[in-house]
Amino acid sequence: MKPFNRRTFLRSSALASVLAFPGQVWAKTLGYPRAIQGPMIGAPGADHFSVWVRASGEFSISLEYSTDRNFGAFKTSDPVYSSAANNLCAVLKATDLEPDTQYWYRLKFDGEEDKFQPLAHFTKTAPAGFSKFSVSFGSCCRIQYDPEQRIWDIARKLQPDLFIWLGDNIYGDSDQAQVLVDLYARGRAVPRLEPFLREVPQLATWDDHDFGYNDSDRLSPFRDASLKVFKDFWANPSYGEPDNPGIYFKQSYGGVDFFVMDGRYHRDPTDCPDTNKKTMLGAKQKEWLKRELKASSAPFKVLASGGGWSSAENEDGGDSWAVYMNERNEIFDFIRDNEISGVVCISGDSHMGELNCIPWSERGGYDIYDFCSSPLAQKPAQKNLRQTPEIRVRDAWTRSVNVGYLEFDLTGDVPALTYNLYDSLGEPVWDPLTLSLDDLKNGVSTWREKSDPVELERLRRFKEGGGYYGYDPQEGWPDTPFYGPD
Repeated sequence: MKPFNRRTFLRSSALASVLAFPGQVWAKTLGYPRAIQGPMIGAPGADHFSVWVRASGEFSISLEYSTDRNFGAFKTSDPVYSSAANNLCAVLKATDLEPDTQYWYRLKFDGEEDKFQPLAHFTKTAPAGFSKFSVSFGSCCRIQYDPEQRIWDIARKLQPDLFIWLGDNIYGDSDQAQVLVDLYARGRAVPRLEPFLREVPQLATWDDHDFGYNDSDRLSPFRDASLKVFKDFWANPSYGEPDNPGIYFKQSYGGVDFFVMDGRYHRDPTDCPDTNKKTMLGAKQKEWLKRELKASSAPFKVLASGGGWSSAENEDGGDSWAVYMNERNEIFDFIRDNEISGVVCISGDSHMGELNCIPWSERGGYDIYDFCSSPLAQKPAQKNLRQTPEIRVRDAWTRSVNVGYLEFDLTGDVPALTYNLYDSLGEPVWDPLTLSLDDLKNGVSTWREKSDPVELERLRRFKEGGGYYGYDPQEGWPDTPFYGPD
């Protein structure tokens, strides 16, 4: 035992007095109240924006915001408490704002500025009506594989107005909530990603690796724990419905409606027979989707899903819409039968960039395009060599990580959107695809004119019994259903 002396006594007395102090004094004594991860911009609006942050302790957090970088005049949000029950995460909201306007913002923790982030950040509110804007998206972000994640340099240079995460945003693969928390925390601290999160609104759905284990479905006993962590770490506009848990929601931006779906919480196992009873969405989410699509007056409606919409992954081990074809076709028939125009799809998961088409014009509707971006930070794959979707509009991109990019222009006489995919160097990997609203109406067929000639030739060869890429299919590969013309 060390001998007792006056200095030891004084230190012990000081510690005892600090332990007796209230929370604010305790926090100031032990260290600076601050953001451990974040801030990150969440769900946007024309008159508001939201900010997610994870604090260094249980603090009262407030958000200050202004059009003046020097905060000569500013507003302050209602305070929010970062509780341990919510993994120290909080979402704050700036309100009563002007549309399409840049705002500076800063956070205070127990009234103290974050001394590790002395400069204010900035973001922009959404436009009030039809506008010209861009959206980036991607999936499959595995920090264990790629801790540097150069793709975020490209995403930031594209200057999108919105970013959508399409699942496998972390690779948790665990039944322990704390593992998911740890990986979310590590992912939010990637230096190249941090400035992008602070400026651009972020929305998200999940897929199997951030929901639970690989190919997880509604039978997972850990789904509610995963849902809780997901809601702590994202700032979507809403999560499911009061009577139906999940993470699906609708976000409107610039005159476009985005329907972001939950393909895991209510999913039947993939190996169930693909009958009209098999579901990826669950009955209530599907009812919500149909109701909201029918009520939407937006020129374009974007269906966002973790898994691809085409028939490409109709194979052993596949878990995309290709093994839930009855439900997918039901949705597409609903769009046709109710004359809902302007629907396009985006997706992730496949570890390659894809631009595919489901030719519903041959069934009385219009051609539905599926734009897939994958991966953001994961090893690309060459699954295209054994897969054949209904129609490949562009060759699959398997050479690098990538990020998807949609440009909407609703300011002209005929609303239009343009799609492209960007590689890790910032190069577009294809010729862009442009679709006007006139292309997305019942009875209009566009896939032949929109597809690359080489893909049309590969499709012809495949339909005649040859291999899609010029060689015969290997024995044991599944027959891929084709819904295009003879």
